[in-house]
Amino acid sequence: MTPIGRRDFLTQFALITAAVSASGYSFGSVRKSDAFVEVATTHGRIKGMRNEGVSVFKGIPYGGRVSGDRRFRRPAPLQPWTGVRDALQVGPPAIQNPRRNEPAPSEDCLFLNVWTPASDNRKRPVMFYSHGGGFVIGSGASASQDGANLARNFDVVVVETNHRLGLLGFLYLDELAGADYAGSGNMGMLDIATGLKWVHDNIAQFGGDPANVMIWGESGGGAKTSCLYAMPEAAPYFNKASIESGPGVRMTPKDVAAETTAMLLKELNIAPKDWRKLLDVPAADLLAMQGKLPFVPPFQEKNKNQGMMRRNYGGFGPVVDGEVLPHHPFDPTAPAISRNKPLLVGWNEDEYTFFAWERKDTEFAKLDFEGLQKKLEPQYGADAPKIVDTYRKANPAATAPALYVAISSITMMGLGSIDIAEKKVKQGGAPVYLYNFGYKSEKKIPGTDYAMGTPHAMDISFKFNNEIPPRDGSESKESFFGGNRPERFAASHHFAELWTTFARTGKPAANDVPQWPAYNLKTRPTMRIDAQCEVIDNRFGEELAMWRAVGKL
Repeated sequence: MTPIGRRDFLTQFALITAAVSASGYSFGSVRKSDAFVEVATTHGRIKGMRNEGVSVFKGIPYGGRVSGDRRFRRPAPLQPWTGVRDALQVGPPAIQNPRRNEPAPSEDCLFLNVWTPASDNRKRPVMFYSHGGGFVIGSGASASQDGANLARNFDVVVVETNHRLGLLGFLYLDELAGADYAGSGNMGMLDIATGLKWVHDNIAQFGGDPANVMIWGESGGGAKTSCLYAMPEAAPYFNKASIESGPGVRMTPKDVAAETTAMLLKELNIAPKDWRKLLDVPAADLLAMQGKLPFVPPFQEKNKNQGMMRRNYGGFGPVVDGEVLPHHPFDPTAPAISRNKPLLVGWNEDEYTFFAWERKDTEFAKLDFEGLQKKLEPQYGADAPKIVDTYRKANPAATAPALYVAISSITMMGLGSIDIAEKKVKQGGAPVYLYNFGYKSEKKIPGTDYAMGTPHAMDISFKFNNEIPPRDGSESKESFFGGNRPERFAASHHFAELWTTFARTGKPAANDVPQWPAYNLKTRPTMRIDAQCEVIDNRFGEELAMWRAVGKL
């Protein structure tokens, strides 16, 4: 089995949402212990649920219709309603394969969920989360990212949106379709910006502070956050950001997006001048066509000879169109528009083990050092011996499988995260804080004796403080990724407290955690998040010097 390169990251990603969500409860359930609570919004009153100190509002519409003649366009105006609208069930997710415990996917998917301690005008910090799943799957109702514990335990307001994904969210038609379709290659991102505006206009009614909003997200949600950080339309509505295991340094150039559109039209036997026929193609057929194309990863590698990796055409994600997304989020520099907005960025230490689990890759766990070099050669060519030699010298006690995981993990998510941190420091504006999540799960990758460690996506349940002992005193259940050791509860609390404090103040801090210095280019401090946290200066220094030498950073 060949290594997963950064360019191929999402080709094996489709199970993540179903897998992680399966460990939670249904977002559609109303329990006998729930009481109802009402809030007034700009478009009408809504009724949510109050349970165990948290009010939850599900399926709130924040934009109008995006189907029919609104396909590939900005939403129709949201129509006010009379009376009280139920906000008790999550709204439909964007077009994708069906999701467990959620309504059937729909083109009209502009709904959001809110968790708040109380609707009492307290002006709490607002944590606006963008879900993962690349740009093609996922929703704001995934159980691992349930916001109740963050709201309950840390006195914040949590908001999550559904928004257009895939072909329906990112098909670039600007050069064919005229002014009504301006920004078509970024409709999914514009949906999120519309959700941020809804927060600005309404969140005070939910006990949140519209002047203190943090955007954050993991994997594809990290890449979406990277784009929002560079988008003029989003800029007025947030104050700080966190990019987690999804460093969106670069997005799709518009010439590549135009080629993808041309290829799609050809596959559908539609002449460019007849592009309007796309409005009549059933969404299910568009989803089937989308499935034939490669996914766009939440990062794109820089090629030292060409400046931009030229991937195979195909796939749908945010487009650097010069208007909605004026330039690559962090290339060549950090975006000036967010110069004064503090930033968190980082990744999980063992990102690759998720993909080994998902792909049923047991062979990596059998590698010796000779096999390690051979496994790296298809991706790194003549640099493979230098990579192995550097990692062996820097980690003399590590096994060949452990080095393969380390190499794969840092190239997937780490190098881009460091690139973002360095560019933010060079900008000379608000601080940036670099982290590694390192709590080690003891769960084994099936078919091996190799532990999951800190796989991709394990951070979701930890940072949402959903790794906690049961409140009723019953025996805790094993976490889907996190295992069964009680130390995970401390790691989860640290992670959640650091993030909620950052949301509140712009500086991450937590009890029983060392002071977290802002990143700088001299000591390069990195916070390692675990049951016991530590600040490590110039972490991976030898390895990063090598990656710079071979042009990967």
